[in-house]
Amino acid sequence: LLTAIDKARKSIDIVIFRLDIKEIIDELAAAVTRGVAVRALIAHTNKGGEKALRKLETRLLDAGVTVSRTADELVRYHGKMMIVDGKQLHVQGFNFTWIDIDKSRSFGAVATAPALVKEGLRLFQADCDRQPYESGSQRLVVSPENARPRLADFIKGARRQLLIYDANVSDPRMLRLLADRVASGVDVRIIGKVGARSTVKAEKYPGKRLHVRAIMRDRQRAFLGSQSLRSLELDRRREIGIFIHER
Repeated sequence: LLTAIDKARKSIDIVIFRLDIKEIIDELAAAVTRGVAVRALIAHTNKGGEKALRKLETRLLDAGVTVSRTADELVRYHGKMMIVDGKQLHVQGFNFTWIDIDKSRSFGAVATAPALVKEGLRLFQADCDRQPYESGSQRLVVSPENARPRLADFIKGARRQLLIYDANVSDPRMLRLLADRVASGVDVRIIGKVGARSTVKAEKYPGKRLHVRAIMRDRQRAFLGSQSLRSLELDRRREIGIFIHER
């Protein structure tokens, strides 16, 4: 993350749910100093409360960052995304926090496909302007606009194996889809937790903390993002993920 910010020459657009790493704020400030246009979109609410959000907002503004707040139409704006120079789209399962980056199992991905980066910018601009977002890419997974049908189709497409990291697989329809895949002979393995009434089983993450949502399908394609397979994150929150096609 620090390297990507340091190499930026024109623009950085960053979506923040939580941020407590001073080095990241310092790098954003340094980018502003060398003439990079830095825009930050921060959540309208999180568990840290208004005081913590206002403190973050002030630190970013003092660093010369242009700051916008998300709308309050959704329960939360929980996505984690950064776009550098309009050429790199970073999508993370983790927040920009020490506990997520240093103490938790999580993943991030960097995409350079122009159409995917452009779609990330469209989403960023729509949320900054508090305007409706209409999906223009099959690979960007955005809750609540398209995540449910796209992730359902992704699961249905499994023929041999699904490897899943998810701390809370509890959406009834998604659990039925997973049970159906198991009944069809698909090897479904989950690290995390599933709903208590489900016949699908999960293994506990062996480390201290799991903070990623990822699905690997048939060893050929993957999903990575901020949305668990639970109703709240599929239907009522802003979450961001991507499908990865490169084997």
